[in-house]
Amino acid sequence: MDAFSYLSVLISIILGLAITQILQGFRDLMQARSRLRLYWPSLLWAILLLVICVQEWWAMFGWRDYPRWTFPGFSLMLAQTIATYLAAALVLPDVHGDEPIDLRSYYYANHRWFFAMGAIAVSVSILKDWFLSGHPPEPLSNFVSQLVFIAILSACAITARERMHKALAPLAAILFSIYTLMLFMRLH
Repeated sequence: MDAFSYLSVLISIILGLAITQILQGFRDLMQARSRLRLYWPSLLWAILLLVICVQEWWAMFGWRDYPRWTFPGFSLMLAQTIATYLAAALVLPDVHGDEPIDLRSYYYANHRWFFAMGAIAVSVSILKDWFLSGHPPEPLSNFVSQLVFIAILSACAITARERMHKALAPLAAILFSIYTLMLFMRLH
């Protein structure tokens, strides 16, 4: 077994747990639908985060030929996936008992931590690329896109203005779709 195959197992487990967390959240909401008050930005971010988890796993394959794995380098990769998992743990509520579920209330009660975890995940992704490769993420469009995502996620963490959240959720989804189509359509 090569080093990448060995190290990627732990990353895959964490991303698998993040995906499970999101899918269980959707399952809980479906089961509690009679008590559920929907809030579309919450659902959009959950769907987007699900896609981000898959894209993060997909992009990790690009490191398969990296020859100089060190514990600090792997720790950065691990930190990125941990932040992604923590965001997944916050995107949808855990449903217990028979109380009503208000996604809007839950969203704004957790938005600072959720979006901070997202901004941390993207920031660590930049640091990981820089640390492992010795330069910022390439191509330049990748680096610029990541900076834009940090700005969007940070703005969402800082403000509780509903208009801003309702504008930035679809913008982030559109930009992430373009980003993924441009840079990650093929496994490299």
